Amino acid sequence: MARLEHGERIGKTAALHVGCAAVIFDATGEKILLTRRADNGAWCLPGGGMEAGESAEEACVREVWEETGLTVTVTRLIGVYSSPHRITVYNNGNRFQFMSLAFEARIVAGTPGLSDEVTAVGFFTRSEITAINLMENHRERVADAYARQAAAFIR
Repeated sequence: MARLEHGERIGKTAALHVGCAAVIFDATGEKILLTRRADNGAWCLPGGGMEAGESAEEACVREVWEETGLTVTVTRLIGVYSSPHRITVYNNGNRFQFMSLAFEARIVAGTPGLSDEVTAVGFFTRSEITAINLMENHRERVADAYARQAAAFIR
């Protein structure tokens, strides 16, 4: 389980970690695919940490596949999120300032499924998302995705 901590330049107290998340719209373009995390029960966009030797795009595609069984292709960059004023603190004591990339992705094969990291998966409308326990740092990414801005957000 993890929690967010906020503070002026708190990122200086943590290790830097690169991650990515995928925003996958349904066929109507109104609903976004979310997963419920096995470790804390919160909903989030599928994604995770980038591994050495892979590109950000490859990390996004791999994380979606590992968590949902879906094969996706990345279609655009929604935003870059790297606030030095927010860190993630895990129960084991690890502290990270994330530099996260949110990509829009399109399903090319498969149907959404579960994994050891995911206990539920589903497509949600914007109003449904406001009513569920969505991870705090993913709310901004979802809002940016729905803005459908041509240029990537830098936050």
